[in-house]
Amino acid sequence: MKFNETEIDRIIEMAWEDRTPFEAIQFQFGIKENDVRKIMRFNMKESSFKLWRERVKGRKTKHLKSNPSTRFKSQNQK
Repeated sequence: MKFNETEIDRIIEMAWEDRTPFEAIQFQFGIKENDVRKIMRFNMKESSFKLWRERVKGRKTKHLKSNPSTRFKSQNQK
């Protein structure tokens, strides 16, 4: 899938948010976690990407399956 700059910025923003699960990104943009990682890797400095990967690795709030009762919707989210 091809995304414009605004959509890529929004995907990155949602991925950085601690309480926005990957499933919300998938619902809104139709891409899975691995695709989010690719977008993050390609559009960020390597050091920023590594920081992000360490933050989200094993984080329960980034996956609805792990914590279905957590539902967070940013004001910027559709």
